Amino acid sequence: MTSNPEAALAVLGATSVVGAVAVAALARSRAVLTRHNVVLSRQMADQNQALATLQAREKAQFEELRHLVDSRLPAASLHLISAHHPVPGPLLNDGSDYADQVQAIHDLFVEALVSERGRIDSAARAALRGACTAIQAQSFRLQTLIDELQTDCRDPEVLKEYFRIDQLNEQVLRLVQKAAIVSGSWPGLVRPDTHLPDVVAGATSRLHGFERIQVHTKLLADGVGIVGRAAEPVAVACAELMANALESSRGDLAVEVTLLQTDNGSVCIQIDDAGKGMTREAAERGTRLVSGENASNLLITELGDPPALGFAAIGQLVADHGFHVAIDQVSPYGGVRAVLAVPKHLLTTIDETAEPPSAMAAMPTPAPRTPTPPVTAISAEPMEGLHDISAPSVRNASALPQRRRRNGSSRARSLTRAARPVDPEEAGVAWGDFEQAVAAGRDGTDSENKDKS
Repeated sequence: MTSNPEAALAVLGATSVVGAVAVAALARSRAVLTRHNVVLSRQMADQNQALATLQAREKAQFEELRHLVDSRLPAASLHLISAHHPVPGPLLNDGSDYADQVQAIHDLFVEALVSERGRIDSAARAALRGACTAIQAQSFRLQTLIDELQTDCRDPEVLKEYFRIDQLNEQVLRLVQKAAIVSGSWPGLVRPDTHLPDVVAGATSRLHGFERIQVHTKLLADGVGIVGRAAEPVAVACAELMANALESSRGDLAVEVTLLQTDNGSVCIQIDDAGKGMTREAAERGTRLVSGENASNLLITELGDPPALGFAAIGQLVADHGFHVAIDQVSPYGGVRAVLAVPKHLLTTIDETAEPPSAMAAMPTPAPRTPTPPVTAISAEPMEGLHDISAPSVRNASALPQRRRRNGSSRARSLTRAARPVDPEEAGVAWGDFEQAVAAGRDGTDSENKDKS
């Protein structure tokens, strides 16, 4: 064969062109593949990130659900019993639908719980009210029988036992009465207009340890009484306050009860004990109960186990009858001062001649007697200008008490006329003894002051 160089070159050139095209195509393919790989890697990273986000969100929602069941719902139920139990908030606060649904579950639980507690409490109130009414009726029948036995009894020893039974029955009646009041019943006793000291005396007779109660009256007017519709409620509230004072103080300490009239026309029953007082939390809770606010919404289950009914009964009576009770003061003895204020519209005036108070009522405290200056037999007219040596030296000289010149009373003149002649020697001896006694008294006072200093 004859070689053709030109043809060979042409073939070689075509082959080179094809190779170059193939190389270019391969490069483009590799670039495209690289770009696809980059995109695929980004997509996979995004998918992994999205998957991790979904997993984290799923975990957060699971933790939120566990927090709701384990913490928030139990805390909400305790918060309904006492506001001192805090309710934790949600873990998710992103405003998502899931967070809103969890909050809706929480609110629905609280609403159902409140409704169920109210239903249970209503049933408990009805049962308690029925039992208290039956017990009260039997106790009143027993009280009538005891009164008849006391009237017919002639043996002092047996009569003393009847009095003890009477007092025990009064204590039972008080316990049942306050339970009935808290459960929605009325006090169970209708009184006429009653002297205020008689109301307090009747309240005192219902208590164990009544002998520790000392009642003082400082009423300025006679015949101060309480209208019939409020007499028994005030007696019940006063009895519960005094019972709290007796239980809060030692058995050998007295409870001071003082009846006062205020300038605004109301009357206050002030009860002071010498106990340990109340903690701030107990005082706040007691103040809230005796104020009568939301008394109709108070649940028996909120009063403890066993339920403490005293303050709750006072609050119910305050809400129903309009008097006021405060227990947030400190007594002069470091205990609690309770004040029951009876407003003017619940007071009346009773004629003590037609309806005298009972023998058990406290008598008004007598005014202090004005000391009478002694009259000497030496002279009926003291020297002019002498000042009372017992007057404090810090006062103004113009305000110091002064001995006034007087003509002499009939008693002084009679003593002067009846006085025997003075023996100078006897008078000297008496005066010397007086000076020695004064000196000895001063020495003793000085020595005491030195010991104290």
